[in-house]
Amino acid sequence: MTQELSTTTAPQPAREASEQARDWWRDAVIYQVYVRSFADSDGDGVGDLRGIRDRLPYLAALGVDAVWLTPFYASPQADGGYDVSDYRAVDPLFGELSDADDLVREAHRLGLRVIVDIVPNHTSDQHAWFRAALAGGPERAYYHFRPGKGEHGELPPNDWESVFGGPAWTRVADGEWYLHLFAPEQPDLDWDQPAVSEEFASVLRFWLDLGVDGFRIDVAHGMVKADGLPDIGLREQAKMIGAQVLPFFDQDGVHEIHRGWRRLLDSYEGERIGVAEAWAPTPERLALYVRPDEMHQAFNFQFLRCPWDPARMREVIDASLEATASVGAPTTWVLSNHDVVRHPTRYGDGPVGVRRARAATLLMLALPGSAYVYQGEELGLPDVTDLPDEVRQDPSFFRAEGQDGFRDGCRVPIPWTREGSSYGFGSGGSWLPQPRVWGELSVEAQTGVPGSTLELYRAALAVRREHPGLGAGDAVTWLDAPEGVLALARDGFICTTNTRDTEVELPVPGSVLLSSATPEFTGGTVRLPADSSTWWAI
Repeated sequence: MTQELSTTTAPQPAREASEQARDWWRDAVIYQVYVRSFADSDGDGVGDLRGIRDRLPYLAALGVDAVWLTPFYASPQADGGYDVSDYRAVDPLFGELSDADDLVREAHRLGLRVIVDIVPNHTSDQHAWFRAALAGGPERAYYHFRPGKGEHGELPPNDWESVFGGPAWTRVADGEWYLHLFAPEQPDLDWDQPAVSEEFASVLRFWLDLGVDGFRIDVAHGMVKADGLPDIGLREQAKMIGAQVLPFFDQDGVHEIHRGWRRLLDSYEGERIGVAEAWAPTPERLALYVRPDEMHQAFNFQFLRCPWDPARMREVIDASLEATASVGAPTTWVLSNHDVVRHPTRYGDGPVGVRRARAATLLMLALPGSAYVYQGEELGLPDVTDLPDEVRQDPSFFRAEGQDGFRDGCRVPIPWTREGSSYGFGSGGSWLPQPRVWGELSVEAQTGVPGSTLELYRAALAVRREHPGLGAGDAVTWLDAPEGVLALARDGFICTTNTRDTEVELPVPGSVLLSSATPEFTGGTVRLPADSSTWWAI
């Protein structure tokens, strides 16, 4: 068990000790709050900023370092708030600007940092700019308007398809077409226009002045399109998380935008950060977004997409660490978010899926870098796969050949109590129906229960914060292990993950710190349960 097979060095450039203490983002655990579904303070069935503020002590006690909030700006809500009509206003559905200010202040009082979403690839079709564009104003240049093809311009300008399905173009009354890589209510901005860049720099300053600690940049790879908007000639063009090489994603020009934003962030005190939601075809392309003069972090979707397979997991871990090490950035790890099926369901659903999800969490939290936790995963929530069609609200569900349409299933409001019309989410029910089993998965039902998923997360985050071998770190060493078992070592620490559906026996590597399922000891050997991870002190 101690034979070294290989070592992958994680990114940790030489820094002074005081500087290391300041770089909080290198090993932070960041909790994603989907605002609509976290906590409802006013009983209208939709989560809001006051509800989040009231629940911040729960997050502080969980042991996370920061909270990332999905968009709460003024919006017609055609895509859950990712269609913004005013970037400087809070939508009345979620509260008022003073509520955002109160939330940030309370989070800081509790030692939590706050990251907010920014949506720069597109606006709402109700944004003042787009309404003026439709009226023939100069703002039309801020978007991608083009004449159509065909004898009468009746065909779209090119063959690009929306991520949500169907053409990526909609025709307006005067005959021209506008580009929308997502819903028609989300027209894409033209970042070649200086006014667009100037406006977003102003928006960032507005929220930085209010006190937020950074931004998660939606579609950070999408703001720049290839010159001439060339045809692709392929079907299956775009997925929510894909590896395609496309003329509207991951163009080199986006990096100039990010460098400008990094300079803006660095001009503020307090280590404000930028997190790129960038979909890149390779880890090497993704690493470009986190060069020293660009964003601080980029989401590692390669890890999220990885199946429950030890060889593939190791391959992704190695490739991720190698790519980010090349630019001196930390790697990020994430298993679920508001756009994908929750990982207990992806890993097999039912008891098997939960076992694997718990094991994957310990593996993720053992790795060097920063980890993201999506609300409710600490409760072991599965995806809700049986929502009736009439209650669904995901725009991709209603567009033919679009993304799976199952994003509503991971957005069902989370349960806080065993009983009640919405299990403690709010007094007026919930905007998406919750399953009957939600009560037994609630925070109340799991708090203080040994072995519960919630207590596993609390314990893991506490150990991760206290153990000197965890967090940012500087290396992962792979150890010899039986087939189907991943064994990695860090300073004074080993994580073993048994991906097999049967228990496996191996020599005891150290003393148990934490396990997702109880191992059994016989003399100098240990039996690792099926689909489990164990942390060891050595």
